[in-house]
Amino acid sequence: MEKKVLNKFLAKPKEKHKVADFSSNYTADITKEEAETLLQNNILEMRKLQDRLYAQDQHSVLLIFQAMDAAGKDGTIKHVMSGINPQGCQVFSFKQPSQEELDHDFLWRIHKAIPEKGRMGIFNRSHYEDVLITKVHPSILLGSKLPHIQSLKDVNEDFWNRRYKHINDFENYLVDNGTLILKFFLNVSKDEQKNRFLSRLEDETKNWKFSISDLKERAYWDDYMKVYSDLLTETSTEVAPWYVIPADNKWFMRYVVSQIICDKMRELNVQYPTLTQEDKENLEKAKLLLQEEEKKKEDKKDDKPKVEPTLKDKKKDKKKAKKKN
Repeated sequence: MEKKVLNKFLAKPKEKHKVADFSSNYTADITKEEAETLLQNNILEMRKLQDRLYAQDQHSVLLIFQAMDAAGKDGTIKHVMSGINPQGCQVFSFKQPSQEELDHDFLWRIHKAIPEKGRMGIFNRSHYEDVLITKVHPSILLGSKLPHIQSLKDVNEDFWNRRYKHINDFENYLVDNGTLILKFFLNVSKDEQKNRFLSRLEDETKNWKFSISDLKERAYWDDYMKVYSDLLTETSTEVAPWYVIPADNKWFMRYVVSQIICDKMRELNVQYPTLTQEDKENLEKAKLLLQEEEKKKEDKKDDKPKVEPTLKDKKKDKKKAKKKN
C-alpha cells in the first residue's frame, strides 16, 4: 500500500482530531481477496523481521490496540500475528485493576508488561483505559487511592492534562530505550457494532462473546467518541503516533494493521548479529571437530571384522542357487 494511503490513517501529531474525521469503512479500492493475499504476504514478512529482532536483541516492539466493543481487537491479533514465533511474543489484556495494582501508580502494571529486548508485546487494551473509561465514568477514580482526588470536583481538566503528559513521557522513555510503539485505534461505526452484537446474539457459537455490559457502554457512545478524540489529539506524538484503522471491514482492517507493522519494523533495520573474527574462527574449529567425529565413526564401521558365514548359512545359499538353476 502506498505511503500516501497509509497516511490517511495517521492521527498527525500536534493537530486536533475528531474520530468522525476518520472513515470507518474505507477500503482503498482493494478487494477482499487482494487484501487476504497481501495479509498472508505480510505475515511471512513479519516472521522474518521478528526472527532478526529476536536475534539482534536490541529493540522491542509494542503493539497497542484500543477500540469500542466488537471492533475486532481479538480477531485482528489472532489473524495478523498468526505467523509469529510464540517464544518471541507476549500478549496482555488489561482489565479492572486489582487491589495490588491500585496500591501503585496507574502505569505500574503497564511497565511490568513491557516486552524485553528482542521480543514483541501486544496490549489488548492498555494504559489508555485510564483516560478512556475513567473519563467517561470518573467515579471510578474515587476508588483509585489518589490523595488529590477526594470528590468528582477534583477530576478536572488539569487532572486529565497531567495524565496525558504522564503517558507521553512514559512512551518517550520507552522509545529512548529501544521500544518501537505502534498504537492502533480500530474505528468501528455504531451501526456496524450493532450488527456484530446481533450476530453474537443469533449465533450460539458467539453467545459467549456478548455481555449485557456491552449494551450499557454502547449507551455512552457519544461520550466515548469525545474521549477518543481527546486521546488522539493529546497522545498522538512524533515517536508514538496513533493509527486510526477503518474497522467496518475486518479483512481490510487486518491487512492495514499488518502493513503498518511491517513498514515500521523494516525501518528499525534489524539484522542478524555480526560475528567477530574470533567467533568465525571458533565456528570453523567446531565444524572441523564435528567432521572429524563423523570420519572416526565411518572409519570404525569399515574396521569392523566381517563375520564368516556358518555351515548352516552355506547350506541355505546352496539351496537358493539350486532353485534359481
